[in-house]
Amino acid sequence: MKNRKMGIIGAMSEEVELLHRHVEVTQKHEKAGLTLYEGTLHGRDVVYGKSGVGKVNAAVCTQFMIDLGAGGICFTGVAGALDPELEIGDLVISSSCVQHDMDASPLGFARGEVPFQEVSDYAADGTLVELARQTGERLFPGRCLVGKVLSGDQFIASRESVQMLREEMGGACVEMEGAALAQVCWMNGTPFVVIRSMSDKADGSAQVNFETFTQEAADRSYRFVSALVEAL
Repeated sequence: MKNRKMGIIGAMSEEVELLHRHVEVTQKHEKAGLTLYEGTLHGRDVVYGKSGVGKVNAAVCTQFMIDLGAGGICFTGVAGALDPELEIGDLVISSSCVQHDMDASPLGFARGEVPFQEVSDYAADGTLVELARQTGERLFPGRCLVGKVLSGDQFIASRESVQMLREEMGGACVEMEGAALAQVCWMNGTPFVVIRSMSDKADGSAQVNFETFTQEAADRSYRFVSALVEAL
């Protein structure tokens, strides 16, 4: 990262609250209904905040963060597992991100392909991915996987959808924001990585106490991001 300032976007309020407790906040910024904070964590400049749910919210938040000077962005949150090897609580680090609900196939484009655009499968930054992988294996040995993150403005809850997204698009997990962040980062030339904690199997088969899991996932995400920032 040429710019020292690291951007951190949380999908959950709980994650942002944990950052509040540990970041020495120096500035607060409000725009388009979003609130972002600047400060320092482990001696590194950071800007962080919550995006809200869905691709549009994620895109707006990402651009806002880049405009505030973020030289790289990490997105954390939960996701549904597509890879059958993943269990609840396991972590996926993005190798790349694709919008699974971008579908212009009647016009001859592949599913996930943005028509008339050079790139549709957005590669995460190799250095951030490797640092995240090393951090994950140190904190949560045997529970981290590097793979493709699929994003769409849909909550996936059927076995048929899971099978299609896994077999046709090669996804490791599915969520609702990562590929939007990735596209905005690609458009701006900004490095990124997405880190997701598996909340379910994305097929309705897993029974989870989401209130309990949300706090556990937030704690796990904060530990991960804090260690990643420290390692940069």
